[in-house]
Amino acid sequence: MTVLALAWNPTSSLLLLLLLLSPGLRGTPDCSFTHSPITSNFAIKIQELSDYLLQDYPVTVASNLQDVSHSWEGPGMEVGHRLQMHHPAGTRLEELCKGLWRLVLAQRWMEQLKTVAGSHMQRLLESVNTEMHFVTLCPFQPLPSCLRFVQTDISHLLQDISAQLVALKPWITRRNFSQCLELQCQPDSSTLIPPRSPGALEATMLPASQSPLLLLLLLLPPTLLLPVAAWCLCWRRRRITRTTPRPGEQLPPVSCPQEVLLEEQ
Repeated sequence: MTVLALAWNPTSSLLLLLLLLSPGLRGTPDCSFTHSPITSNFAIKIQELSDYLLQDYPVTVASNLQDVSHSWEGPGMEVGHRLQMHHPAGTRLEELCKGLWRLVLAQRWMEQLKTVAGSHMQRLLESVNTEMHFVTLCPFQPLPSCLRFVQTDISHLLQDISAQLVALKPWITRRNFSQCLELQCQPDSSTLIPPRSPGALEATMLPASQSPLLLLLLLLPPTLLLPVAAWCLCWRRRRITRTTPRPGEQLPPVSCPQEVLLEEQ
């Protein structure tokens, strides 16, 4: 009986490993949960932390997270249209994405606060942080540079954490959040497409008709000052010419105004 054994080739094994690690073959990064990572008593944990913290402790929150996500391609979605996947309760996936993004930023604050807190505070922070730790299991993209942050009190941050956990809890095991892995900013007002209505076009054309008038007003003061400056220069030259003695000519002494008054008296 002859047994054929396949020869082991290091080069082939290395190529196979590279193919398996290739991003194109791994597919879309997954962000789904088979069991709910949000406990039923998360509100109690947040309240315990809120009672112990200074309510006006300053933290920052993102002020320009996008409300309506970009067009996505996937099951139940159409390219070039807004997301049409509506849940029975009226919650859209894009709304869940924004809640997930807010928890990503809040979870980073919990980690940062633990580094400066005492032992008891650390336990309370870790208890709340555990409720949001599931966001670290998803391969989120780095934070975009377009995010803007505003300062608020930590009490507001804790209230927002509670609100987002309430919204996500019914859907955390029923939805795949792989479309939410990139935080998005609201488009800047300077990049928005202007409206195409006739009234809007008239409003945008109005400043163009005012530009010649504005230019005239800007040029009017220099135009008026130029003849005055020329007249002053000419008058000064004539005065210098009159007061300059000719060769051999001697000017009479100039008397001061006080001497003239004494002679008249």
